Amino acid sequence: MPNPLIGVIYHWLGGAASASFYVPYRGVRGWNWEILWLTGGLVSWLVMPWLFAGTLTHDLVGVLLRTPPAVSGLCVLFGMLWGFGGLTYGLTMRYLGLSLGMAVVLGLCTVFGTLLPPIVTGSVAATLIDRPGGRAVLLGLAVTLAGIVVVAHAGARRDRAARVDAADAVRDARFGRGVATAIFSGVMSSCFAFGLAAGAPVRALSAAAGTDALWTGLPVLCLVMAGGLVTNAGWCAILIAKHRSAGQWFGRAGADGLARNYALAAVGGALWYLQFFFYSMGESQMGRFGFTSWTLHMASIIIFGFLWGLSLGEWRGAAPPVRRTAYAGVAALVLATGIIGYGNMLG
Repeated sequence: MPNPLIGVIYHWLGGAASASFYVPYRGVRGWNWEILWLTGGLVSWLVMPWLFAGTLTHDLVGVLLRTPPAVSGLCVLFGMLWGFGGLTYGLTMRYLGLSLGMAVVLGLCTVFGTLLPPIVTGSVAATLIDRPGGRAVLLGLAVTLAGIVVVAHAGARRDRAARVDAADAVRDARFGRGVATAIFSGVMSSCFAFGLAAGAPVRALSAAAGTDALWTGLPVLCLVMAGGLVTNAGWCAILIAKHRSAGQWFGRAGADGLARNYALAAVGGALWYLQFFFYSMGESQMGRFGFTSWTLHMASIIIFGFLWGLSLGEWRGAAPPVRRTAYAGVAALVLATGIIGYGNMLG
C-alpha cells in the first residue's frame, strides 16, 4: 500500500542528490563546460538508468520491446523537450537576473509539471477541487510557489550586496526576451514529469513481469533520459566542434589529473541520475496524487541547494535580514512538502 510520508522522504533524498551533483564538478580542471557536461551526462543519462533498471527490475529488455512504439516515442520526446529546458535556464538568469529568473522558471516548472497531468486527463475537479486531500495539495502548491519567490528574492539581495558585476546585469537585461525564454524554459523543464506520466503503460508492463512496485518506474527513466541525452549531446557536439575541445578527453589540451576529472564527472553524473531514481520511488508511494511528486521534487532541490550554499559559505557575507528572508523561504518549502504529504494521505 502506498505510504505518502515515505514518499516525501524519497523525494527529499532525490532533492539532496540533485542539489549535490554539481559539487564534484567544481573540482574538475582543464575541461570546457561541454566536455564536462557530456562526460557526466553519459553516466547520468545512459549508464546509470540501464544499470539500475537492469539490476532492480525483471525482464527490462522484454518490457521495453513490448512497450507500444507510441508510448516509447512520447517518453523519449518529452525527455528531449526536458533537455531544451535545462539548456535555456542559464539564458533566463542572464536576461531577467537571479531573483525574477529563478522565480519565473521554477514557479512555472512547478505549476506546469504538477497541474498539467490532471488537466490533460480532465480530472482536475474530481482529483483536486472536490476532495479535501486535493484542496490540501493545492494549498501546498501555493506555499511552494511562495517559498520559491522568497528564496529567489533573498538570493538576489545577497548578490546585489556582493556587487556582482552590475554593469553586465544591466547590459544583458532584456525583459521581453527574458520572460519569453523563462516561459520556454519552465514549460520544457516540466516535460520530464509529462514523460514519466506517459510511461504509465511501461510501469504496468514491468509490474506484470514481476517487478516490485517500488522499481517499476525505472524502465521509464531509461526512455525519458535517453531523450535528454539526445538534446544535450547534440548541443555539446556543436560546442565541441566550435571550440575544438575534443582533445581534452585525452589530455592533449592541457587537462591536469585526467583520471581525477573522469572520476569527479562520473560521481556528479551518478548524483544527477539518483535524483530521478529516488523520484520514481517517491512517486510510487504517493497514491492518488502521484502528480504532486513534481512539486515535492522542485521544493526539495531548493531546500538542499540552500543548505549546500550555507555549507560552502555562499551566504556568509549576507546581511542578517537577507538570511532571515532566505530561512523563511526554505521553511515555507519544508512546510509545503508536509502539506502535500498530508494531502496525499487524505487522498
